[in-house]
Amino acid sequence: MLAFIIRRLGTMVITMLCLTMVVFYMVNLEPNLRKLSISQLDMRSSDEHIEQWLVKNGFRENFFVRYGQWLGVVKRVPEIDAATGKPTLRYKACQQPAEPYYGGILQGDFGCSTKFKTTVAAKLWPALGATGILMFWVMVTMVPISLLIGILAGMREGSRTDRTLSVLSIATTATPEYVSGVIFTVIFASWLGWLNGSAASATSQGVNFYNFTLPVMTMSVYGIGYIARMTRASMVEVMTQQYIRTARLKGLSFRSVIIKHALRNALIAPFTVIMLQFPWLLTGVVIVETMFRYQGFGFTLVEAAGNNDIDLLLGCSLVSVFVVLFTQLISDIGYAYLNPRIRVQ
Repeated sequence: MLAFIIRRLGTMVITMLCLTMVVFYMVNLEPNLRKLSISQLDMRSSDEHIEQWLVKNGFRENFFVRYGQWLGVVKRVPEIDAATGKPTLRYKACQQPAEPYYGGILQGDFGCSTKFKTTVAAKLWPALGATGILMFWVMVTMVPISLLIGILAGMREGSRTDRTLSVLSIATTATPEYVSGVIFTVIFASWLGWLNGSAASATSQGVNFYNFTLPVMTMSVYGIGYIARMTRASMVEVMTQQYIRTARLKGLSFRSVIIKHALRNALIAPFTVIMLQFPWLLTGVVIVETMFRYQGFGFTLVEAAGNNDIDLLLGCSLVSVFVVLFTQLISDIGYAYLNPRIRVQ
């Protein structure tokens, strides 16, 4: 198992390097650099002024040098002002050193946000914290309900309860987040009148029914159907096993058979599905947080992309890649421990 974990960690590092290099290349294409320079200068800036700004801020250096600087393995060397002969700071708002230094991901420096005029870490970590709280309540709401629905549906395959719950699960899974979000908004705003001006004040940092409860409900409803269907399929398979029939023939009650024998084995497959919900939640919050103006990771990512905030966009991409790969690793390890028939060589 230890060798397996070490190999997977090595694969994670290589994958993160490859993906971040691709993202680094895409966000540093010439049109994006020109839009960034114009946003920092003036819409009427000449090509000469744009080029001077790009050179001054290091965007004309070699691609691999800049990628190495972002990683923190290549020194950042400030440009020398031709008039004064002194080094110029790339971003004064972030108080970067005027002398050559190592400052990148490996040193904990994610760069400087050109949109918010602060360090990427100062903007990224609070947004991640806000999204973490949202994801926590989504999981707390989604997992117990979906497991209960899946177990009830799979206990008696083909029954009326099974058919009803299966239809509901398919309906919720087939409804995208942006559709269910609109439906919930219409129900609670137009029909019930529960928002009471919350939507109008959703741009504030405060948490209210509109920008927190509705996102939790929107994301939970979509995930409940998917996990419930997987749990039902696993439960149906377990209920047809020979040891379940043997337990019933020995005289054990149906409830005892479910709790002591079927339930544990039926939850092995849903465990993997539940762990893989974290990457989905990280992508789902991009739509939901933007729709409900929740100041989290997804909202920050959209703002970074819309304003060509290169360092902030790279920081968001790095976090997304890490979460996806790390949750897959935890899922594989947990599955191997839960299922004694699995042996990682």
